[in-house]
Amino acid sequence: MSFLDHIEDLRWHIIRSLIALMVAAIAIFVKIDWIFDKIILGPAHNDFVSYKFFCSLGQFFHIPSFCLDQVNMSFQNTQVAGQFLMAMSVSVMVGFIVSFPYIFWEFWKFIKPALKPTELKYARGIVFWCSILFFTGVVFSYYIVVPYTINFFGNYHLSSMIPNIVKIDDYYQTISTLIVAMGIVFELPVVVYFLTRLGIITPAFLRKQRRVCILVLFVIAEIITPPDLFSCLLVFIPLYFLFEISILLSARAVKR
Repeated sequence: MSFLDHIEDLRWHIIRSLIALMVAAIAIFVKIDWIFDKIILGPAHNDFVSYKFFCSLGQFFHIPSFCLDQVNMSFQNTQVAGQFLMAMSVSVMVGFIVSFPYIFWEFWKFIKPALKPTELKYARGIVFWCSILFFTGVVFSYYIVVPYTINFFGNYHLSSMIPNIVKIDDYYQTISTLIVAMGIVFELPVVVYFLTRLGIITPAFLRKQRRVCILVLFVIAEIITPPDLFSCLLVFIPLYFLFEISILLSARAVKR
């Protein structure tokens, strides 16, 4: 194929991905009231499942600090079309999460013909594993990182005379960034595996540069979380765990 033929092929993969995203977004928009109240605003509800779970866990292990304070936060809309634009944005974001396996599959179909048979052998199941890692990051962020972040900032006061009346778009931007970013960052083991297969990195290099990698992971965690240490650690710990898994996968790739 010529260069222009490759561009044309890529264009159709992108078009099909956008169609899938649009269909998912429309389906989400039909139920946007329920999704926004139960899912997007879920961590701002005092009866959210994560708060109940951690409180029960704290009572079982006799650790009272696991029971978080009630969320003291109210919301406001400051734009004429703010709520409608919010509904559109939420539909696209949730639609992207739902359609991620298909979107990734479309781009994999574009890359796949360029790989050798041996490379395809080692890439078997990549769509499945990338989707699992992405959804794991999304679930981890939504049920652990986001609730603790919202609870911390909802109960933080410089003065008792200053109530936390939050712009709804600020709230949504915070949780959407955390959720989507964690889903993408959880792809680290797959990225390391393929970089090893390409000969760019080795497990020995990762072990030697462990301190530098830890610093990089901490910076990433600081970037995608609000500016408080606890939220940063909530993200950094699983990222470090994924880094150690990545070293094992890299070693396995080298052995093969």
